[in-house]
Amino acid sequence: MISLNPVTQKKIRRFRSIRRGFWSLVILLIMMFISFFAEVFINSKALLVYYDGKFYFPTYTQMIPGAEFNMGYAYETNYRELKKRCQQETSSNFVILPPVPYNPYENDLKFTAYPPFPPSFGEKHFLGTDNVGRDILARLVYGFRTAIVFSFFLLILNYTIGITIGCSMGYFGGKFDLIVQRIIEIWNNVPFLYVIIIIASIVIPSFMILILIMSFFGWIGITWVMRTMTYKEKEREYILAVRSLGASHARIIFKHIIPNTLSVIVTYAPFAISGGIVSLTSLDYLGFGLPAPTPSWGELLSQGWQNMEAWWIVSSVVAALVTTLMTVTFIGEGIREAFDPKLHTTYE
Repeated sequence: MISLNPVTQKKIRRFRSIRRGFWSLVILLIMMFISFFAEVFINSKALLVYYDGKFYFPTYTQMIPGAEFNMGYAYETNYRELKKRCQQETSSNFVILPPVPYNPYENDLKFTAYPPFPPSFGEKHFLGTDNVGRDILARLVYGFRTAIVFSFFLLILNYTIGITIGCSMGYFGGKFDLIVQRIIEIWNNVPFLYVIIIIASIVIPSFMILILIMSFFGWIGITWVMRTMTYKEKEREYILAVRSLGASHARIIFKHIIPNTLSVIVTYAPFAISGGIVSLTSLDYLGFGLPAPTPSWGELLSQGWQNMEAWWIVSSVVAALVTTLMTVTFIGEGIREAFDPKLHTTYE
């Protein structure tokens, strides 16, 4: 069992009392749950197939050819067609499809019209399709999963580098601090967008390549914050006490200073996640992000700009982006207020 000290419990209760931040967290967790298990809610594969006395679970299994269901072909089964056939037959066979029976890469085209197609509840394109016939809702949900995972990985890398360097600068100070400051100032003047453009012209920027590139520049902000907090914390009595007891520099930094600056780290985390989502969306919009056909909000924004008559494309992406950034911002504000050390300090 994890036991929390009374101060931490008080901070959690304080956060729950901030209803805007708490309910924003609930909404964000629901969005993350739906996106991480998107194959259950939005997928062209069936959740369950009962055919000739056998049960099939195609969603999380290997590809099942159409010949398995007497469809007459060896490639993957079209479960929407299979469901129609089972409904027309008088047998006990049945197919259960997800609420949105399309995957984010599937082109649902028509012989009588060109995409993009407007929202249609009858065809279960609840937010319409893009300019190549792919379902907007599917690409939004899968794109959100890509963006949130990207932001979390970027946050971990940025915080690992920034906290380590920032604490070292503030703890050791002197010439080490001055030299690293000059290096950071030079590094901060490197044009980030130009670096992305150069790399994108040489290699196709994959998920990991983008994270590594952005982490090379994204750690600077938290570094300055941790440097200032470490300068403040290292002069306190408890640091002088553990130093007099012979504690090593690493133990003082990682066991004492960083845990006592945790409120600052936690407060900045939601805003860093928001920044990661905006950065990835911006790069995808400019064409320097993830390669096609990866589901991406930036790519949908670009399509909406090119097809202004298809209002459902840009309005869906803008609504999703505003909702996500607003909930993350409210969570950050709630955490900042709940973990404010002045609220839990008694001055004499």
